[in-house]
Amino acid sequence: MSWFELTAIWLAWVLAGASPGPATLGIASTSMALGRRAGVLYALGILTGGAVWGIAAALGMSAAMLANAWVFTILRYVGAAYLMYLAAKSLRSALSDKPRLTGRVQVGTAWRIYTKGVLVHLTNPKAVLSWGAIYAITLPPQASGGDLAFMFCFLYSGGAFVFISYAFLFSSGKIVQGYTGLRRWFEGAFALLFGAAGLKILTTRIAP
Repeated sequence: MSWFELTAIWLAWVLAGASPGPATLGIASTSMALGRRAGVLYALGILTGGAVWGIAAALGMSAAMLANAWVFTILRYVGAAYLMYLAAKSLRSALSDKPRLTGRVQVGTAWRIYTKGVLVHLTNPKAVLSWGAIYAITLPPQASGGDLAFMFCFLYSGGAFVFISYAFLFSSGKIVQGYTGLRRWFEGAFALLFGAAGLKILTTRIAP
């Protein structure tokens, strides 16, 4: 896989992570209400939960590829379906007058805010689905353990970039106002990108 392809994958992963969901909404709401420090703590909790799911999905993917090649193929199409779901969700939000940038504010001690972030991601089934889907989409059936480890670290850096950036950006009132004004454009762009990626997977023949 070329560096151009890897860069495209990283950007797609970042866009998927940046789209509104339980993690990003919680970080944004906590940052707006309690400030940057609380938002970063919550984001670190989200990242801890993401690491658990990412490693679990990598171990499961490795076992599935060793056991049955057809399981890998099914997972690729599950990943494509998940991307199409994200596209539909973003499109619906772009056409709606109601913004989705609302979430539950996490209050309490630093440890409590952090652990809430961990629990939010660990109890979100879409987190492990997204990890499994991206592994199946980006790696060949003969991928080694080293390939999986590299892809985990590579993608995890994208998640860290997104979630920490959310904590910094949404602790600024000007950024929140700017996002609100351009929300529909962002959501429309997400819909196009997710839809294009899903269609490409569905229409591309996978070499054995």
